[in-house]
Amino acid sequence: MSNVPAVTDATFEAEVLASDKPVLVDIWATWCAPCRRTEPIIEELAAEHGDKVRFVKLDADANNETVTRYGVVSIPTFNLYSGGELVKSLVGARTKPQFLEELGEYLG
Repeated sequence: MSNVPAVTDATFEAEVLASDKPVLVDIWATWCAPCRRTEPIIEELAAEHGDKVRFVKLDADANNETVTRYGVVSIPTFNLYSGGELVKSLVGARTKPQFLEELGEYLG
């Protein structure tokens, strides 16, 4: 079972913007090889840090409204939201140590 549930245009506000803790949104697509390479890393981070940050994924091809609203032009993109606001955007694949460094202040 995945530690990283999917969100959609219809559920984005309730699942991400209204969350009581920070949310990292993995914006991906099925045809994106770098997205597939980072998926296990995001799963690991969710298992290890899910108590501090919620991890979700958004299929870019199926959720154009959210992708357009936040100006996503390249995938994978990892958007971090806190208090209903976009606070950090990471574009491109990353290693686990890179994610830990860039998100450290939120992961605790």
